[in-house]
Amino acid sequence: MSKMIIDEKTVEYAVYGGAILGGGGGGWLEDGLQIGKLAFEVGQPELITIDSLKEEDLLVTVSLVGAPAAKDKFVKPIHYAKALEILSQRVGKNIKGIITNENGAGTTVNGWFQSAVTGIPVVDIPCNGRAHPTGSMGSMNLSEQPDYISYQAAVGGKGPNYIELSLAGSLDKVSTVVRKASIEAGGLLAVARNPVTVAYAKQNGAEGAIQQAIAVGEALLSNKGEAAIAAVVNKLGGKVVAEGTVTDFVLETTGGFDVGTVTINDSYELTFWNEYMTIEKNGDRFGTFPDLIMTFDAKTARPIVSAAIEKGQNITVISVPKEKLILSTTMSNEKLMKPIEEIINKSIIPYIY
Repeated sequence: MSKMIIDEKTVEYAVYGGAILGGGGGGWLEDGLQIGKLAFEVGQPELITIDSLKEEDLLVTVSLVGAPAAKDKFVKPIHYAKALEILSQRVGKNIKGIITNENGAGTTVNGWFQSAVTGIPVVDIPCNGRAHPTGSMGSMNLSEQPDYISYQAAVGGKGPNYIELSLAGSLDKVSTVVRKASIEAGGLLAVARNPVTVAYAKQNGAEGAIQQAIAVGEALLSNKGEAAIAAVVNKLGGKVVAEGTVTDFVLETTGGFDVGTVTINDSYELTFWNEYMTIEKNGDRFGTFPDLIMTFDAKTARPIVSAAIEKGQNITVISVPKEKLILSTTMSNEKLMKPIEEIINKSIIPYIY
């Protein structure tokens, strides 16, 4: 299989399935649906498998960086295209494929608009098959390549907050600057970054993860209510961990991230750093990132991202073991997992290695 047939119905499946695989992060349903449908209004995005390309062909990642809950965030479709244009000029080489950084409601369809505008295909090998908080987690272990120069372009913001950036340097330094710039832009930036060869992507990316999102979205939307959640759990090989009322919710937007906790029935506690990191009850751990932990409206089965949780909601929480997901090599990189512990003040490493 090389080229996939996609249409507006595919967008809906990809966005809802992406929302689930976002694990609490990965953008908003409304934004994903808007940009996905807009792609078909301006042209025909192309989605291909990586075996359609040559080993030496160049791929570029497109993503959103910032805090989804930031009240002054402003990123529009034209910003996605502008970031890709700036990066292409900076690199000075033909880009043969666009890849997204992760699965999420907004991020699964990252690149579809750019593909429709430029004719460059989207390749089904995201940097990661689930959403994750840091740029390094979405960089296919380029952080382990000491001589790699990270080229990144970022665009976003409104009025006096508008920013265009073109940067080159070490992956960590450039990613840190982009994250700080997202704060100055009001909370969010559209980013094009990190050119890699097809050969490198094959070794480190999450091949087939977009197709997984589409299948999960179809399972959800082909059913209703509890049956929809059951269909998702069955499709992914997970389980329902908790159901009940949100009795406490704490969210702080800090350093360009959403960080906080969700408490259900005064007993289950979820922590999140954009994405859900842990779920526990009385000290017993039921899921630990990069396991997938996701919240749904218990009645409608609508996926709810961490930033949209509210006290009094009746929600269902599912967990899927990491072994059932399509993940990047970054998700087994202990060095990239360690910072989670400092952010959420919970033990992570002993649960995943």
